Amino acid sequence: MATLNKKPGVHIWVWEGRDRAGKTIKGEIRAESETVAKAQLRRQGVNVTKVSKRRVGFGQRITEKDVALFTRQLATMMRAGVPLLQAFDITAKGHSNAAFTRILLDVRGEVESGSNLADAFRKYPIYFDSLFCNLIAAGETGGVLDSLLDKLATYKEKIIAIKGKIKSAMIYPAAIIATAFVITAVILIYVIPAFKELFSSFGADLPAPTQVVIWLSDFFVKYWWIIFGLIGGAIAALIYSYKRSPAMQVGMDRLLLRVPIIGDVVRKATIARWARTLSTLFTAGVPLVEALDSVAGAAGNQVYADATKVIQSDVSSGSTLNASMQRVNLFPNMVLQMTSIGEESGSLDHMLDKVADFYEDEVDNAVASLSSLLEPMIMVILGVLIGGLVVAMYMPIFKMGQVVG
Repeated sequence: MATLNKKPGVHIWVWEGRDRAGKTIKGEIRAESETVAKAQLRRQGVNVTKVSKRRVGFGQRITEKDVALFTRQLATMMRAGVPLLQAFDITAKGHSNAAFTRILLDVRGEVESGSNLADAFRKYPIYFDSLFCNLIAAGETGGVLDSLLDKLATYKEKIIAIKGKIKSAMIYPAAIIATAFVITAVILIYVIPAFKELFSSFGADLPAPTQVVIWLSDFFVKYWWIIFGLIGGAIAALIYSYKRSPAMQVGMDRLLLRVPIIGDVVRKATIARWARTLSTLFTAGVPLVEALDSVAGAAGNQVYADATKVIQSDVSSGSTLNASMQRVNLFPNMVLQMTSIGEESGSLDHMLDKVADFYEDEVDNAVASLSSLLEPMIMVILGVLIGGLVVAMYMPIFKMGQVVG
């Protein structure tokens, strides 16, 4: 699932110091670094004694759901005619996440002091991305802030829903595989050695499958800490590399798209997000070239993000959106046809919305089918794995019974 991507920007610094009269004062300030924060405070006549970055406490992590819930609440109140500042007071004080409440009150303070709402949100790029701020700015400029807040809330709710479906589709088989590995390791480390002691008293050659299982058990008992360490280290290194290496991101995302069954679900979900994002921005009146920049960041797959940048470059050079999409060779014919009809009829936003609806339904069906398909497959794999170990251990006993009989 899922938190928002961290981007460089301003931070909140908690400070303490003395004013010109020598009185101890404290507060919070936004700045890019501790040095900048101290410089700003000195210009205000504060003799700084202590500065530290404000940290969100345990259990107070701000998620996309927090942002989506706030957006929906703000849209509802503004549609009901509640003034903006009062709506901020209500949503901030009623929010269950204290860390997010502080941010909302800071944004409210910026607006009250004369700042635009979009500019106030831009001071928190970690939580309010460029797409969010662009839509807010378009709403303020066009005088339709309540309408665009409603569209933005709907967009975020749909994106969160489709992300959740993708996570469930990928976490389920991964969890089963991890469970199977742990169960197998426990059997090899604790159960098989007991059988080995029993077989040592037989004084006869053991069947080949039994010997293989005993060898595996000896290997696990001796090197289990290396095996688990290597697996954990490999996963950690993979995650670290993926987050910091664009080449790794492209490679992994391209590989994910090629994985049987799951790759099809990921592709459909990515196209749904792509179309939904572009439709929402286009509806708000954001120019196509500028909208594509936000679409690339919201694609959720680096292969499609890079392709979107190519499309943006082509469109800025005078090419049509449909022709540019054809050149990257990533979109199905249905998407290309709907885009072409939308461009020709002047209803691109509507057609993209229909594409997003269609592929969101496709993701629903694919995830349901995936779950029903994986369950029997996983049961068969677990049965063969665990059953194979059990049969291999009981083969000498069956053999001894036949000899005695």
